[in-house]
Amino acid sequence: MATSVKPGTKWNSTTCETQVMALRVPMGTDLELTCGGAPMSTEEPAERSEPAEDASAGTLVGKRYVDDGETMEFLCTRGGAGSLAVNGTPLDIKEAKKLPSSD
Repeated sequence: MATSVKPGTKWNSTTCETQVMALRVPMGTDLELTCGGAPMSTEEPAERSEPAEDASAGTLVGKRYVDDGETMEFLCTRGGAGSLAVNGTPLDIKEAKKLPSSD
């Protein structure tokens, strides 16, 4: 189920301990943010199910996760066993920008 995701909101996984904060999302767009193959929630879940086998690569605390075009960005504030996706498309860890040589 797609929902409005706003920058600054925290999202909790219903399959593992993962928690992310939305940093950058397209304005006015409804998104389906999932972790472990299940929709994420702004509420802390009472109980959790197991992550889907094809969505269990895990998340790392402190890493930023982005889509291919880097139009969306999420900061992982608590890591877990599930992997993140938006509208069925997996998110990847944002690569660090290369700094110019100081020579």
